[in-house]
Amino acid sequence: MIPYWTIFAFAALLSLRDISLPVALRGRAAHLSVIVIAVALLVGLRYDVGGDWGSYQGYLFQMRYLDFFEMLEKKDPGYQLLNYIANALGAGIWLVNLASAAIFCWGLWRFARTLPSPSLAVLVAIPYLVIVVAMGYTRQAVAIGFIMAAFAALRSNRFLTVAALLLLAVLFHRTAVIIVPIIALSRANNRGLSIAAFGLLAVVLYYVFLDDAVDSLVTNYVERSYDSTGAMIRITMNAIPAALFILFGRRFPLAHEDEYKLWRNMAFAALACVPALFLVGSTTVIDRLALYVIPIQLFVLSWLPLVFGRNLQDNRPMVAAVLLYSAAIQFVWLNFAGHSDEWVPYRFYPLAVGSPSA
Repeated sequence: MIPYWTIFAFAALLSLRDISLPVALRGRAAHLSVIVIAVALLVGLRYDVGGDWGSYQGYLFQMRYLDFFEMLEKKDPGYQLLNYIANALGAGIWLVNLASAAIFCWGLWRFARTLPSPSLAVLVAIPYLVIVVAMGYTRQAVAIGFIMAAFAALRSNRFLTVAALLLLAVLFHRTAVIIVPIIALSRANNRGLSIAAFGLLAVVLYYVFLDDAVDSLVTNYVERSYDSTGAMIRITMNAIPAALFILFGRRFPLAHEDEYKLWRNMAFAALACVPALFLVGSTTVIDRLALYVIPIQLFVLSWLPLVFGRNLQDNRPMVAAVLLYSAAIQFVWLNFAGHSDEWVPYRFYPLAVGSPSA
């Protein structure tokens, strides 16, 4: 567990250091890049860590028998392309993981820089988004990385960039298409045109990437009633910051009304997952789709010290509260989660290769 707590402690120290910096300088501080690079190496150089490790090894092995065009016909072609390149270079799964981690962390970096406490946002991400999602659900983690970068681009009204990033997200995991209507409904100006444009994008992405997967999704997860252990806890982790934003969202000094509407919609989506757990036959479906709402944790919790501080100044006790809350999540997951033994002990390239435990 030492590597996990080391990276957490590093992010915690940087979060406390951020308090002494003007808000405008925090996103440009060199230490933000340092912690994000450290996270990328932790995630990308893992070896035999994560619940789906065997499945991802299988994707790489499969590329030995496919040519380029056959590879493009496989589901999630963005991820398959990484496997194809790694296989062509004679590299192992470490190259796929490192490239995936780099994309995920680039999106995390882009997103964190738009927040008032970037290091605090990274710290909030570590216990679950980094350790569990990025190390366990590689394809969805890359999709979330592109989505976080899209949120950063949306803040600057760069809609073509947003559309391109969403397309890349869907190329890595088709279920990422669910984020498109959330963004479309956030447009305050020219709302009809925006909804129509993003709606058309959603339809195209659905029929190109998702249509043939719906039947298997329903069969595998809904009809068979697969359940995710701890789904309610993970959904609650999204619901808490969502409720805080619904109650206090107007206190957030956001750049424009569209940004408020985006996070209001994300909050509604997070809260809707709670009753959905009881209405849908499989908690696994809701659990996996709720992964795309996780950025609301980073957004709200990194804003809280300013929102509840005096004159938009950092509230140090609130920073400490966020640190303790995040530490508690990491402690509970590493010690009591049903599948945490697949993350512990942490092993990494190249030392773990060929070892008896590997």
